[in-house]
Amino acid sequence: MIDAFAKAIAQLRDPRFRVPLWIGIALSVALLFVIYAFVLLLVQLLIPGALFLPITGQVQGIGSLFSFGSILYLLGLSVFLMVPVASVFTGLYLNDVADAVEAEHYRGLDPRQSVPFREQANDAMRYFGLLVALNVLGMGVFAVSNGWGLVLLWLVNGFLLSREYFTMVARRRHDGDAARALQKRHMFRLWVPGTVLAAGLSVPVLNLVMPLVGAAVFTHMYHRLHQPAPSPDL
Repeated sequence: MIDAFAKAIAQLRDPRFRVPLWIGIALSVALLFVIYAFVLLLVQLLIPGALFLPITGQVQGIGSLFSFGSILYLLGLSVFLMVPVASVFTGLYLNDVADAVEAEHYRGLDPRQSVPFREQANDAMRYFGLLVALNVLGMGVFAVSNGWGLVLLWLVNGFLLSREYFTMVARRRHDGDAARALQKRHMFRLWVPGTVLAAGLSVPVLNLVMPLVGAAVFTHMYHRLHQPAPSPDL
């Protein structure tokens, strides 16, 4: 696991990572703004008139989204919301990241399967609602648990993320049933890197690059837990 993370982080300098990295960052920031805008709209519907929040000051209208205080709140929300945000966009760049990892570290592989975009989108969205609900609930638990609720949230998110990332990587070389069976067989070994990924996704700013790191890590994990590749870079 440590080696997988080390190689994934080292490969962030790879030119093949640049496009999916910037696409992932742009989409993640955009979705966080959309979620924050929805929260502000909901609050203003429930509490008519101007609302005063610490740091942000008066909250009224779309201009409030781009205040300095709002950016700070957005970073705070990302502690809990980057897990579902990462989940919903994983399928958009996972193939590019996995292809780059295999080209660098696992040369000589047979061509991967082409997974239909509709299936990738369904996989990415499968746990989105659950993850949103879980992490919104986690905000409340964190507030009354002296921080221990965050550790519990990492464990649960780690399990869900490991299942999603690993299954999507395995799906590139197996049918859906075989990919899920492989994930179940190695579920507990995958849970630890999934929890590390979940913890990284709760660190503001760092969490913008962690989805791509996660895709690379679970590509390495797939090749280590499945059959040895023809020419692995060990």
